[in-house]
Amino acid sequence: MYLFPPGSQRTPMGNSYAGQLRTTRFEEVLHNSIEASLRSNIVVPRPVFSQLYLEAEQPLAHNGRTDNDDEDDEEGSETNSPPILYQMKPPPDGCCTTDGFCQAGRDLRLSSLASETLDVPPGFMLVGLKSPSLPDSLLVCAVDHRFLPDERGHNALLGFSGNCMGCGEKGFRYFTDFANHINLKLSTQPKKQKHLKYHLYRNNQGVLVKGAPICWRGHDGRIRQIGPSLSVGHATSDEQSPNLPLMHPSHTPGSYTGDTRRNTSHANGMPQIADSAHPLTNGHHAIPPVTKQVINHSGPGRPSTIGTQTNAGPPKKRHKGWSPESASSGVLENTVKMPLSSSTLSSSTVHPVTTTGARLDTATPLSSSQRSLTTLSPSGLSVAVPDQLLHTCGLQPVIFKGHGPLPRLTGNVSEVLVSSLLQSCYLSSQTLPRVYQHYGPSPIQPLSTEMQILLTVYYLVQLGPDQVPLIEDLEQIFMRSWRESHLSEIRQNQQPQTPGSQGRHYGIEASTLPGLPQNLGLPHQQPLTPSQLPWLAQLAASSCGEGVVVLGEQLGSLAQGLQLMFSKLMEGGFQNTNYAVVIVTASGQETQSCVVVTGKHQCRALAESMFSPSEGLREINHQLSSGEAQELVQFCNSLGQDGDMDSLLDSATLDSNEPSPLSSSQESAEDKNVKSTQSSKDSHSPKERFLTSKETCSEYSVEWREVRPIQLAVARKLLSHVCAIADSSTQNLDLVSFDRVSFLILVPPSEVTFQQTVLHLWSSGVLQELGSLDQDCGSQRDAERFVVKMDQSAQVQIDSLIQEARSNSYTLYILVHDHAHWDISSASYRNSDSSLGLVDQLLNSRQIRDAPNILILHVTSFPFALQTQFTRISPYNEIHWPSSFSNDVDLYHERTRYFGVSELLESTSSGSSLPLMRYDSSFESMASALEERFPKLHSAVIRTTVLIHHYCLALMAVSGRISGSHNLHKHTSVETLGIVQSLLSAAQQCPAHHGHMVLLRIPSLALAAWAHRRLSRVRRQLGLEDNFEIILGNPGQPLNIGQSFIDQIKIWLKIQEADWIPRTYLELEALPCILILSGAEPLGESLPRSLKYCDLRVISCSYLQRTTLEQELGLAAYLLKAESRSPHNPGPGSDLLESDAEKLSSSDNEEEEGQDNENSPLSSNQPLQSSPGIGAKDTHSTQSSMSPKAPKSTKASTPSPSRAQTQLPHQFSSQAFLYPQPSLHHPSQSQTQTYTQSQQIPSQNQPVPQTHSQHYFHQVPQPQLQQPLPPTQPRRHPSKSTSSGSLSPRSSSPHLSCSWARGVSRPPSVLLPRSLYDIITANDGSGLPRCTSFLPHMSVAWASSFRPLLSKMMTCTEQSLYYRQWTVPRSYHMDSSNRTEGRSDNFHPRRLLLSGPPQVGKTGAYLHFLGILARMLIRLMEVDIYNEEEINFNAQTDGVQYSQAHALWPNPDIMKTMPFDYTVHDPKYDDISLVYCPGYKPASDANIVRQEDVCLRRRTTRIKLSKYAAFNTYHHCEHCHLYLGFNPRYQMYESSLHAFTFTHLRLGEEIQLYFIIPKSKEHYFSFSQPGGQLEGMRLPLATDRSADCIKSPIFTPTTGRHEHGLFNLYHAMDGVSHLHILVVKEYEMAVYKKYWPNHILLVLPAIFNGAGIGAAHFLIKELSYHNLELERSRRLEGGGPAGDVWPFIILADDSCVMWNAVDLDTRIGPVEHAVSLKQVLQHMEACPDLAHYGLCGMRKWSSRGLTAPTQKDPFSRGHLHDFLLLNIDQSQNVQYDQNRFTCHDVDFTLRLHSAGLLVCRFNNFSVMKKQIAIGGYRTFIIKTKMTDVPTSVGPSQYICAPDSKHLFLATPAQLLLEKYLQHTSHKLFPLSTKNYEHPVLSVDCYLNLGPEVTVCFVSSRPHSINICTTGLLFSGLLLCFADAFVTPSFLKNFTFLKGATLCVISADRSSLRQTVGRLELEEEWRFRLSDEFQTANTKEDRPLFFLTGKHI
Repeated sequence: MYLFPPGSQRTPMGNSYAGQLRTTRFEEVLHNSIEASLRSNIVVPRPVFSQLYLEAEQPLAHNGRTDNDDEDDEEGSETNSPPILYQMKPPPDGCCTTDGFCQAGRDLRLSSLASETLDVPPGFMLVGLKSPSLPDSLLVCAVDHRFLPDERGHNALLGFSGNCMGCGEKGFRYFTDFANHINLKLSTQPKKQKHLKYHLYRNNQGVLVKGAPICWRGHDGRIRQIGPSLSVGHATSDEQSPNLPLMHPSHTPGSYTGDTRRNTSHANGMPQIADSAHPLTNGHHAIPPVTKQVINHSGPGRPSTIGTQTNAGPPKKRHKGWSPESASSGVLENTVKMPLSSSTLSSSTVHPVTTTGARLDTATPLSSSQRSLTTLSPSGLSVAVPDQLLHTCGLQPVIFKGHGPLPRLTGNVSEVLVSSLLQSCYLSSQTLPRVYQHYGPSPIQPLSTEMQILLTVYYLVQLGPDQVPLIEDLEQIFMRSWRESHLSEIRQNQQPQTPGSQGRHYGIEASTLPGLPQNLGLPHQQPLTPSQLPWLAQLAASSCGEGVVVLGEQLGSLAQGLQLMFSKLMEGGFQNTNYAVVIVTASGQETQSCVVVTGKHQCRALAESMFSPSEGLREINHQLSSGEAQELVQFCNSLGQDGDMDSLLDSATLDSNEPSPLSSSQESAEDKNVKSTQSSKDSHSPKERFLTSKETCSEYSVEWREVRPIQLAVARKLLSHVCAIADSSTQNLDLVSFDRVSFLILVPPSEVTFQQTVLHLWSSGVLQELGSLDQDCGSQRDAERFVVKMDQSAQVQIDSLIQEARSNSYTLYILVHDHAHWDISSASYRNSDSSLGLVDQLLNSRQIRDAPNILILHVTSFPFALQTQFTRISPYNEIHWPSSFSNDVDLYHERTRYFGVSELLESTSSGSSLPLMRYDSSFESMASALEERFPKLHSAVIRTTVLIHHYCLALMAVSGRISGSHNLHKHTSVETLGIVQSLLSAAQQCPAHHGHMVLLRIPSLALAAWAHRRLSRVRRQLGLEDNFEIILGNPGQPLNIGQSFIDQIKIWLKIQEADWIPRTYLELEALPCILILSGAEPLGESLPRSLKYCDLRVISCSYLQRTTLEQELGLAAYLLKAESRSPHNPGPGSDLLESDAEKLSSSDNEEEEGQDNENSPLSSNQPLQSSPGIGAKDTHSTQSSMSPKAPKSTKASTPSPSRAQTQLPHQFSSQAFLYPQPSLHHPSQSQTQTYTQSQQIPSQNQPVPQTHSQHYFHQVPQPQLQQPLPPTQPRRHPSKSTSSGSLSPRSSSPHLSCSWARGVSRPPSVLLPRSLYDIITANDGSGLPRCTSFLPHMSVAWASSFRPLLSKMMTCTEQSLYYRQWTVPRSYHMDSSNRTEGRSDNFHPRRLLLSGPPQVGKTGAYLHFLGILARMLIRLMEVDIYNEEEINFNAQTDGVQYSQAHALWPNPDIMKTMPFDYTVHDPKYDDISLVYCPGYKPASDANIVRQEDVCLRRRTTRIKLSKYAAFNTYHHCEHCHLYLGFNPRYQMYESSLHAFTFTHLRLGEEIQLYFIIPKSKEHYFSFSQPGGQLEGMRLPLATDRSADCIKSPIFTPTTGRHEHGLFNLYHAMDGVSHLHILVVKEYEMAVYKKYWPNHILLVLPAIFNGAGIGAAHFLIKELSYHNLELERSRRLEGGGPAGDVWPFIILADDSCVMWNAVDLDTRIGPVEHAVSLKQVLQHMEACPDLAHYGLCGMRKWSSRGLTAPTQKDPFSRGHLHDFLLLNIDQSQNVQYDQNRFTCHDVDFTLRLHSAGLLVCRFNNFSVMKKQIAIGGYRTFIIKTKMTDVPTSVGPSQYICAPDSKHLFLATPAQLLLEKYLQHTSHKLFPLSTKNYEHPVLSVDCYLNLGPEVTVCFVSSRPHSINICTTGLLFSGLLLCFADAFVTPSFLKNFTFLKGATLCVISADRSSLRQTVGRLELEEEWRFRLSDEFQTANTKEDRPLFFLTGKHI
């Protein structure tokens, strides 16, 4: 079908100057072709072009010359004389001869004169002149405008008048003299047309720049007229404007010029117009420089294709393109683009020339740059259409406009059709992409007019007699020819593809590759000239006889050629001619052409394809209603000598006792066995048998309600995409703010689809899960309000949802748009009586688009029309159905296996048995004959009538009610007979009468209704009313099923409801029926698994778009049981045609065929038997299907099935259409035939014609075939393409008696029209089915002809990117308006697309998605909260109540009387040492947590977040945008870095901290001047009272939790003003700044990068105190009181999520409820005596917290954790230990209490802590010095002996020491283990010695508060960094047990010895040299040392 196969090379052709063929290759081929024509009388000689184009690639002929665009060979003549060498006049002596300078030595180059002031005389224009020696420069000259052409290329005076702008010399009257003066140095005669190239003008800056090309159109009558190219110049004067054809788009945006349609442009695009669009020539006739299209590569899959705008003014020059402000719509839909639809050559653009309003020619007139192709017909030239044309010739010819103006038609114009589609193809193929002009003069030229015409002729020659020309084929031929003619340039033009360009998706295609090197030479090729064209075209046409006729000789005009064509047509001269090509090559004018279609079949197909689908259906209705089809029906009813069909029906006997063919001698042995077991039942009539059957079938089951694993996987993919939208930084979806899900499912206006979706929804349980319905609600009708048919009533429900979404901002609404490809029409084209355009009006409305809580999910099997350049769906929001098998491995453990369109295609080529997809040649023959007999009737009427006629006759023949029924089979086709026989016999093989469904697809509602009436009448007259049902599937009506069949279905489905009726096709499972499915296209109706035959023989062949074809074939998609491999063993990813799988295609597995067949359940170990009763598919592949006299080797000896049907002769005679032989043709299977008695058996060596379907033995009585084959007969295993029912029941599955049960494991057979079958089964150049290269949908158009083909290895994602790059929506597409100026895309952020193959289970997937989305929202609203009871309570509590239960604030006097609780109760510290407290009695059964238990999961509870919760970075609600400072709609908040330095006495050095302060938070700080040095934080006064702020600054130390830390306090603070500072380590500064750009960051010094939480709290406290002093100083300087500055800060953990308060005034006792942090802090800050307290806090939440002993008092004294209110003024002398990693708060609280400060816990408040598994200060990593990864080092290795060789660790020494003491102190202090009464004495610090050791804390400071130790014996002494306050006398106050352990810790060995000596420890303690240790650190890491000893 294709002209140029891969690898071919076009050989250049052309005329030499002697009139001979220059290329010897062409001469040789031509000679051989002529000789073969003369010698051959049988074989059609191969055309000369076939040899030139289809043979191996030939090298290009190089003659050593490099041509340039600007060097057109215009010196030729019609005589083809050799060029005369030109000798320029030698310059005078002493003159300048430098290129670019005149002979006077003055510079003429534009680059030099651009800014100069030039003297231009009146009437002269500045012109840019090209010099061959300066290809990159223009020379400036002044030319009289009278000698230059206007914008149309006319009115230029001959001659020349110009001035030199260098030296100023004037008056050059001859261009030759002027050329000598400016040193052009030419080798040919100088001509102004050749060198005067551009207008020049001054831009807005006054610089002289290149403007529009000069439009030269005529030269001595020999050069074809050339339209002006695109201009980028800007006219500076009125005189210049006529030469500039394009108006600036900003002047008249979207204007029309003539009938030119409004152009459309890409959303992101600035139209790029070529700035050097020179006229390109091919030979002696210049090619019109057709307006260029520009391919803007703007990212993967999203280029912009910008067309041209035909306006009256020039665009402004700006960087070789238009300014962004001037970007206007720029995609021409009919002119510079490809066909309006991917159909036959007339689809959507074939129109009658009559202008009565019915079908007007909408071909768009072009701008002047294409005028040579579309100039209006000159006045006076007209052609009269003969009268009675249709009556005389029996056809309505179609005229395709080609090149040149088509003459006006007069007379009987209503019987002629005119199309501009071919013309559009010509134009598009000449529109070079901008990529080939971007770098200056380009050697790449488009195809010449002559070459286009010649290729068109050759393409028509290649077409078969019944083929209709396809625009895609011709277009690809043009593209292949063009690529091969410029192969070397394209290869040089190719550049390495970047990953972003998706280059691998499209293969190596020049049209997709950017860049063209400068000065790339083109090897000179001789072009095809007009004088050669006619005879070469006739030579090409001669190879096909009279099929193509070329009218080109002696024609002076197209009018003359058309008149000649009409004359021959009326005279009968075109009886055998399908195409007449008119070519006009008259001297002195352009080459003109047109193509006239004169073949009857082609004319009919083209005429019908001119209708839109709706118009075609209206035409059919008109023919039916007017009675035009009545004659056809009567003609079909006549059966010739067998009588009349109606008469036979009237005489049909209704005697039930009469044996039918199903019980005659023709039945198989198996059927006899089945019936013998049902003898009692068979005594009843068929009606009684069907109605009274109460038997059940054990094999029957309905599984479509089940959710399959792959559906769950797709649902999770949908959920992950929704989460990705929410997680992105665009804040387009705030999932955390939603607490429930609501949804609405939109379906096409089909009642069955509506009920089917309702049924799926109800059975899924989603409604109950979402809480939309009550759990006990039992009516399916309640689910109908969640499903909407997209008809006129949908508006109300959508509006209701919008209003509901506005009022419920916390509900996420999901709009599921199912079958989304159905209605993509623009709302502006919507009619009031049609539903089309409603989706655009509703779903694309501003209310839906802007609603932040509405998410749209498009669901479709065919997403191509939604994947255009202007799509609203981001490619990242597409979800494609995955392939369930990869390398034959079941990825999802599926119980089913999908069998789709690709598997159907595979069945046509992968085996020798009957394929599942085929055509019916007998039916096609009869339909073709009747189409010729009734030329005025629509083919759908004829084909439907023939089909129903066949079904009626088959019913009559199979029923046995007609006398002589054995003769009726001659009048129907074998396929139809087999379908009917299978339908009637299937139910008799099952005890429950399960049967099959036969689908008849009849798009016309009127024809479907007629077919239903006709079949029902025949069924009634044959008495078969109860054997099977006939159902009319009208989309607008509910199902209508007979009551008897409803009763039977209720028995099968075990339904008890009396009024139940089936509403979906799925509920017709196993019902024997014929379903007549009508409607222009399927609307998403799912079919049951009992579907066995899918009869598509009457679907339209006119609309060849990918979506149209695939959705018709998708009706046969099927889910097979996984255990039964599909009949063709579809390999993984073999989704060749659909848009569903991860791979578009797969290879055939021919080598594995034998192995696969051995393992296939379809192979059998039983002898094969004939079984006519189970229908066609059950018998074809059996051995008995052959004639007994046929040789067994017939199948093996037949030709290979890999060739096309062109090898098979057409077995049909034109006069035998009434009695077609039951033989069908199929190209890919072996040839076997069962013959009638009148036929002769051919010889054994001759392959016989093969029937397309099965063979029925009632045609020829052959009793010997009734018995099973002998066991010794060899068994034949079916191949991969065995049909779904190719084996008899017994052989396939001996235990299955139910035909339905056998059928559910086999997909249905598909019958197609012959023309569609040929198209679908053919492959294109990439190896894909040719239909994949068709236009994806009639509502889109190709962006360029220079597009690559789809690649065979494309995934679905790559396919999407391909269509997004190469298709644009038409004006009536709903996405055509989706463009925004200045935007690179215009995607809707909350719009998803789910695509998957038809019938695969997408509905179940998205319903499950709704369920898991609702569960996820609930999960998102909940967090894991630590829920642990407080520990270490005294078993003997005193029960004293110190404060009133309702006291709001603590009283300091009362608090001082309350004892301090030394015991730590926080459950996170259940693994630390107890703090000794007098009076505390630990429980005897207390479980000591061992080291191996510390990793046990702490107890948590899921709690729903309150509205006062703190959030992490994933929370994005509209209220938080400003607070977070991260919103893409606004500029990122600016921050500034400030250093803050202060001196600390204890550290003995200056501390320098850094603040990162956002601009919006600078008011919290004071600076020396605005933007100057940071001086400190501003602090409020203690007397300030404000309800809108929190006085205490909040400090949150954090590490490793930039994403998960709860730093968003906006909701927790209820929106009030507060100062929140994140304290981070230096190495984490950047990441925290990125995630929290509007938060203040306090960056710790680098030395603290490895420090623990103690260092952070230490620096916070010291900084705050220093700042307090500074603020007091500022107050004093300002005259205010210093003591009034607020002295409190808040130290908060980064996991505090919610806060609660106790309500005591409830009836049921104390109740906790959530409160805001604002309420908590304002309450605490309002405490009257707050200044008396050193530290305040609150308890940790627990679900049993209200029952804890400490809760009896509203306030208590004890340890505080996690959330602290610290008085930095009172606690100035108590510091946090900056070295601590663990227990720093316990240590600090103990020292604070010992210093006499009050510690108060507010027990009526509690803080909830969220479990965060990531980061935090408790995450410690122990690493060795040798490796940087964590290693398993035991605690015993944390220390070592000094100066020993040991494994050193890269861990801080303090951390090693703390961890060592925690895990090994039970060995270090053996007397202390589990000995609470004898604790270890720890002086001035608390260290965790493990849970088995008790620590008694005492302070050495004078006046400190310590417990009474009188009489207490200690088991050990711990001295850690003992300072001067620790003295020998102090230690003598304590008594130790004998053998007690001493541990002294110091920073080095020297201080260790000094401490021992100073404290006189050796007097009471014994030391050994071996008792000295150090932490396992190197010296540079400063290890810690400790010494142990025993008490004497």
